[in-house]
Amino acid sequence: MNSQNGFLLSFIKYGENDAVLHCFTEDEGFQTYFVKGIYSKRNKKKALLQPLTMLSFTINPARGNGIPSVSRFELVKNYDMYMDIKANTVIFFISDFLNQVLRHENKNPNLFFSIDEFVNELAGKNYQCHLLFLITVLKIQGVAPLINDGQYLDPETGTFSVSPSHQLFTEEISAIWKTAICSENLYATKIHPSLRKDFLDSLLVYYHYHITDFKIPTSLEVIQQIFE
Repeated sequence: MNSQNGFLLSFIKYGENDAVLHCFTEDEGFQTYFVKGIYSKRNKKKALLQPLTMLSFTINPARGNGIPSVSRFELVKNYDMYMDIKANTVIFFISDFLNQVLRHENKNPNLFFSIDEFVNELAGKNYQCHLLFLITVLKIQGVAPLINDGQYLDPETGTFSVSPSHQLFTEEISAIWKTAICSENLYATKIHPSLRKDFLDSLLVYYHYHITDFKIPTSLEVIQQIFE
């Protein structure tokens, strides 16, 4: 048995009482775990199954071609934000996003720390932090745009140019990208509410070009409605 701290990204009920968890762990990156009996009536631990909660897992090694099983798990940090509808919507969007883009990610301390930092920002009611977190992931993955004197970001090449190349990447939206990438305190970047939808759309376009097999998160429509 070994112990792992990890962020819960998604969970799927298996049979009557069991579940399969997808997590991003501190020491082993993306992992899939089997939890037996979590949905039984007497098991109070099912209340801990919330996206992006940080949990400490005690893991039993996999047998044959099976997946590792969890013998027990505990909450590492308690955030009282799941009743906040805006925060909850952001959590589901980012967990949906990470469950896709981290599927093949091995141990990555910078990514693990960045998720922790993002959750702290959201707990502090920074309701635009998900937009800036997506920039953080691009920077860690080494595919963030390269800064130069151009005014318009070209999403395909990842460089700034003197003339626009995509209708979403206006001078205003491109300026937000440049400010965020250059900022020492990324989460202090201000994004006017009227620009947040277009900025999010620009992020997803950029991910389409630079992250293999990227698909639009299914929760996109909900998060756009909440912040309109």
